[in-house]
Amino acid sequence: MSRKLIDLLYSDGVIQDQMYQEAVVESDSKRNAIAYILRKKYISETKLLYFLSRKFNLPTINLEKFEVAPEIIRLLTPAQVEKYSVIPIQKNQGTLVVAVYDPTNLNSIQDLNFQTRLNVEVVLTTISSFELARQRYFGGAGFVGEALAVLNQESKKAKREAQKTRRDNNDDDSMLAANLAGIHELDGKSVDATDAPVIALVNGLLRESVNKGASDIHVEPYETRFRARMRVDGALLDVASIPVELKRPIIARIKIMAKMDIGESRLPQDGRIKLKIRGSSVDIRVNSIPTVYGEKIVMRILNQSSLELDLNGLGFEARQFQVFRKGIESPNGMVLVTGPTGSGKTTTLYSALADLNKVSKNISTVEDPVEYNLDGINQIQVHSDIGLTFANVLRAILRQDPDIVLVGEIRDLETAEIAVQAALTGHLVLSTLHTNDAASAITRLHHMGIEPFLIVGSVNTIVAQRLVRKVCGHCRAPESVPKAQLVEIGFARDAVDKVIPMKGKGCLKCGNTGYLGRLAIYEVLDFSPTLKEMVLRGATAAEIKRQAIKEGMKTLRMSALTRVLEGQTSLEEALSITMEQ
Repeated sequence: MSRKLIDLLYSDGVIQDQMYQEAVVESDSKRNAIAYILRKKYISETKLLYFLSRKFNLPTINLEKFEVAPEIIRLLTPAQVEKYSVIPIQKNQGTLVVAVYDPTNLNSIQDLNFQTRLNVEVVLTTISSFELARQRYFGGAGFVGEALAVLNQESKKAKREAQKTRRDNNDDDSMLAANLAGIHELDGKSVDATDAPVIALVNGLLRESVNKGASDIHVEPYETRFRARMRVDGALLDVASIPVELKRPIIARIKIMAKMDIGESRLPQDGRIKLKIRGSSVDIRVNSIPTVYGEKIVMRILNQSSLELDLNGLGFEARQFQVFRKGIESPNGMVLVTGPTGSGKTTTLYSALADLNKVSKNISTVEDPVEYNLDGINQIQVHSDIGLTFANVLRAILRQDPDIVLVGEIRDLETAEIAVQAALTGHLVLSTLHTNDAASAITRLHHMGIEPFLIVGSVNTIVAQRLVRKVCGHCRAPESVPKAQLVEIGFARDAVDKVIPMKGKGCLKCGNTGYLGRLAIYEVLDFSPTLKEMVLRGATAAEIKRQAIKEGMKTLRMSALTRVLEGQTSLEEALSITMEQ
């Protein structure tokens, strides 16, 4: 969004000096200044729209209640919508009406006049309704449609050129025809598609994933279809159905971007793509694996600009935060974070490191892979194929005079032994384990081969966490649940009258899922003297957990039900993410 708009709001007294300064700082850090003041509620979207409408003497429209005809949508490409921040809504004779949210950038409309050969007129809409319309009309189906339109045009052109060549050339040189048709050789195999639509489709897929805040993209071949899905807020959603004939060129394009071997389709491969989208640095980890009907590609999206490392904003409850902070502020010992892949463990640990990152501290990490770059912290990437394993790197780090060490994951006995020794010899060690709850981390270390007395001497705090989807604030409504069922689930009998579970009905803003965004829930185990004695006596994980609950620990299920009580997540989501206690 144009910097002129935030300056205009300030000069006209719509926002005050402090608000303006905060917004400018956000803008300088490549975050949207207007989105910032709206999020902070310094101004409402309605007030902003009213001000701009009067200032520029422009009519307004609510795009959420306006249906745009398909023939109007086709007048502009997704690339034009992206570049000029406009949505076409109506065409009358030689005039095209477009909706914008930033009228300070109207000079660019002159380019559209030239490109469309139409007289372009402007109406105003809110930022949120504009974004909804962009996703609705120019999202997954939009970029696929644009690519297919180009493909069809190129195919027709290729046929005409090939026919002309056959007429002019009696020997029908097949190589010449292939070149004219735009057919390229990839490792000796012809691909019946031109570069332009394939590049447009892949670029559109990547751009759409960043716009939707997706964490992963799945590109999947089947016998009679080829589809793309994105993981948004932890759930996989269909975004595009792609013609099967584009399967090979699209997979090849992704592999070329990721610097992978396009000639090898029988073995799994890993690669990496670095992109700049809207000024944001996006790192994409790419993995391919052979399936019955071709290679499946999964891309993990790591958006540096979307990473917010705020320890206070992680979502710990008061007592949980107190215990966790005590653990990470200890001069030595081990803090373990457990949970499945995609549960937010990296964000929790990186937030802890950001809080601990002081000039007086030497902090090193060993990771596989390094997901985000942290200034002031020495990060080391594991390369097992050349012997640079977790254990070997950890040994080397301990000779580098560290104060704090992060071990990406404790996977084996060798790494566990070195981490424990580091914790026992005056270092603070942060790491992760894959266990279902906090208490199971203790038995996991024991099963790896770590003696109970070493576990007791080294471990300070254990955190288990999950991410639950938040109920969409735009379509949330109370859900009727019998009181007996609420008691059975885990709510106190004398408190069920106050429990009003919320559930999203589904709307445009949440993609009809009923959820928008995610939040973390935690189980934080403070390794008390009583628990340490139990570990030395050989207590089971279940016994340790029961004692921890007696000492005040809230389980994951309890934390999830608290979020239900607060109306932040649904009862269905809370039960599906956590186990019975």
